[in-house]
Amino acid sequence: MRLFLLLTTLLLISGELLANDRERLQEARFTTSHELAQSNLARKSQSVLTYLWIDVYAAAFYAPVEASARQAVTTPLTQRLELYYFRDIDRQDVIKAAWVALERQHDAAALARLRPGIDALHATFRDITPGDRYALNFIAGSGLTLELNGKTTFTSQDPELAKAYLGIWLAPNGLSDKLRSNLLTDE
Repeated sequence: MRLFLLLTTLLLISGELLANDRERLQEARFTTSHELAQSNLARKSQSVLTYLWIDVYAAAFYAPVEASARQAVTTPLTQRLELYYFRDIDRQDVIKAAWVALERQHDAAALARLRPGIDALHATFRDITPGDRYALNFIAGSGLTLELNGKTTFTSQDPELAKAYLGIWLAPNGLSDKLRSNLLTDE
């Protein structure tokens, strides 16, 4: 009987979670396309990152219309990763989470090469409040930009930094395998 009640409860909750993702994505209001460096990017996917049953942020991945999400990452092509936050998050917690993923993904030598760029990028972070929108833009041949609420806060010409930092979300062993899978699956 307990097992039946547990399974029934889980089924009811899972339905609410699915509805909640739809509502959260509507709240994030990701556009279906984005103009970046004279390239028309299409939204390839969107997803919600949930940690311990708490929705943290929604993410949307944009890439050239003619390419799939996976092609954009592996080639690499011009792309945009946009995050819309639902919760207050201390900037130090964001930095700590980024380093955990980066240390899983890269060896010590690579991290030593990347550290100055990563530290410069992290220096631009501020505490996150609900409704904040960060975006990482990679422009093939130009490098990486970081936007906070539509304003550019960081730029780098280093393609290795761009690949590594976008990899926190888009490469294996990043922040969330489920989020990565969702973002690399075209809608």
